[in-house]
Amino acid sequence: MLRHLFDALAGKLPGQCAVCRAWPAQPVCESCVARFAQPQPRCRRCALPVPAGVAECGRCMRELPPLDACHATVGYGYPWSALITQFKFYGQPGWARIFATLMRGAPGVQAAIRRADLLVPMPLSRERLAERGFNQALLLARALDGHKAHPGVLLRIRHTPAQTALDRRGRLANVAGAFAVEPSLAGGLRARRVVLVDDVMTSGASVFGAAAVLRRAGVAEVAGVVLARTDVPA
Repeated sequence: MLRHLFDALAGKLPGQCAVCRAWPAQPVCESCVARFAQPQPRCRRCALPVPAGVAECGRCMRELPPLDACHATVGYGYPWSALITQFKFYGQPGWARIFATLMRGAPGVQAAIRRADLLVPMPLSRERLAERGFNQALLLARALDGHKAHPGVLLRIRHTPAQTALDRRGRLANVAGAFAVEPSLAGGLRARRVVLVDDVMTSGASVFGAAAVLRRAGVAEVAGVVLARTDVPA
């Protein structure tokens, strides 16, 4: 994973590592990637951390989510939470290529992308898109595979308040009815394999809601690929 990351960034002029401030370095130096992006066992359906040798967490065994698989690259903690904040809230879309390279090195991600017919970024509402200026999930999807990225498949038809202060039940209620499939594209989704792409997965409410909508449109398989996953169930 590390060699892949730095080979991909070799054409970029070196600068200072955004984490340890080493100089010269790539945006995140090899040492920091080795320290903070080590793979860990995760539930195959929701990407929560699980003990080694365990395939699914208890919640997914009790209540099967609409995802066939879910892959997260890092936990949503230091230093990734701060870098993701720079990416999407401070107008730094250039991080998408760096994050996507990191994501492709995570277990299961490359296989999921190869298997997929479509990479579908989680959509933003018009209000959120106007506020931010870009959809960070779309930038990641295009950086992962520009040929398979299809931003128009899913629509966010209802603007929802930020979910930061909500518990899992509140988040599920918050996104109920928030997503829809673009009507003109619905017929082409039947029996297709789709990967949903997002930057951060917290409770899973948004990704699960979007996956359920795709299921109802006849999609055969839905996987999730996210950069970061909170490590404690929300």
